[in-house]
Amino acid sequence: MDAIGELAAVLKACGHPLRLQILCAIEKGEEACVSELWNCLEQSQPVVSQHLAVLKKRGIVSSHVQGNRRVYTIINPFIRDLIRKI
Repeated sequence: MDAIGELAAVLKACGHPLRLQILCAIEKGEEACVSELWNCLEQSQPVVSQHLAVLKKRGIVSSHVQGNRRVYTIINPFIRDLIRKI
């Protein structure tokens, strides 16, 4: 995929309303675990996890284990800057 195609795919992944809310919640808290996200967004854990998987597949977020929590951060600098401007 060329650079424009990849950027389009990343923006498309971010364009879903719930994914955009997830990204805003992650950025607001710097790091967020799934349980914090689904409580904050009033969505079920499987729904939030599915959307996080899409964002992770596109290289927008990454996760690491911290104790018994899986913590997510935004790793794509372009998307991080875009979310900060929102």
